Amino acid sequence: MTSIQQRAELQRRIWQIANDVRGAVDGWDFKQYVLGTLFYRFISENFAAYIEAGDDEGVQDFV
Repeated sequence: MTSIQQRAELQRRIWQIANDVRGAVDGWDFKQYVLGTLFYRFISENFAAYIEAGDDEGVQDFV
């Protein structure tokens, strides 16, 4: 199997898994839920990294 065929098979399986997880939920609603969750994780990780960096000057803005 060539890499193009492997990539196509992987993409097909990922879409099938996503459809199975989504179930009966409308695709647009599911997309909004997933994007919101990813955005929250991005903000949380960046905020935690900022706090752990030990920059006390900027932390006062959040207290």
